[in-house]
Amino acid sequence: MKVWIPHQAGLNLMGELPPDVTVEVFEHADRLPSEVADVRVWVPPFLGGTDATALLRELPDLAVVQLLSAGADAWAGRTPPSVTLCDARGVHDPSTAEWVVTAILAQLRAFPAFARAQAERRWANEGNTPTDELTGKRVLIIGAGSIGTAVRNRLAPFEVSFTLVARTARPEQGVHAVEELPRLLPEADVVVVLVPLTDQTRGLIDKEFLAAMPDGALLVNAARGPVAHTEALVAELGTGRISAALDVTDPEPLPVDSPLWAMPNVLLTPHVAGTVRGMLPRAYRLVGDQVRRFAAGQPLINTVVDGY
Repeated sequence: MKVWIPHQAGLNLMGELPPDVTVEVFEHADRLPSEVADVRVWVPPFLGGTDATALLRELPDLAVVQLLSAGADAWAGRTPPSVTLCDARGVHDPSTAEWVVTAILAQLRAFPAFARAQAERRWANEGNTPTDELTGKRVLIIGAGSIGTAVRNRLAPFEVSFTLVARTARPEQGVHAVEELPRLLPEADVVVVLVPLTDQTRGLIDKEFLAAMPDGALLVNAARGPVAHTEALVAELGTGRISAALDVTDPEPLPVDSPLWAMPNVLLTPHVAGTVRGMLPRAYRLVGDQVRRFAAGQPLINTVVDGY
């Protein structure tokens, strides 16, 4: 059987595979590495959009699509019933959690303002105004999956208090349901959003959501851009009442005329929370494991059901 992967480096990162498995590198959509027959496992490019799904119609023997992303929103509902869709849950936990912690600290300690001052060669210590601190903050994590757990573990040494929210409540684990957000948001100093993009989460961060956050609160979105209503974000952040750190926007790339670029209370990064040097080794360990499972007729992990 054949396996198509998008990175040359993956050939050496997957580990030993069964002798009847042939791995080919498929980097360019307009140049197939070989005949499409007998391609059983396909690993699309990282963050490949809905355009990449068009190839599904061209692979008659395909059985597994193994994504390199934790989110499956571009693929869920588009794979044929005969194809098992798997995400890369766990691969991006360390890097995304690090981005969240970095973004929170950067915003609370005013690093973006100091970076702008450095570019202007200006010693920005007028009045010796103190910045904020993370210690003692009330952190609300919306998305209590593996990345949310990784964020919590990394924030715990900062002596913060946590409230976790998931699709459904898990009282035995202290996890609240998303329906409780109107009550929980006013009590949060930092709101971290890590949910997958589904029909239920699209537009979750709307006018009412933002209005419920207390003055001075920080919104951190490391989920997907459409989880937030862009117009509502622009309107609320434009008042200066709250601040935000955004790794994702809607649309992406963010248009050059978006007001978000110039807002001093907004930290923007271009969807890079998971893009680190350690990503490919972790990702292809998962791919290799999945290929070995499939070849042996064993159950796959990280299967996507109803977008999750």
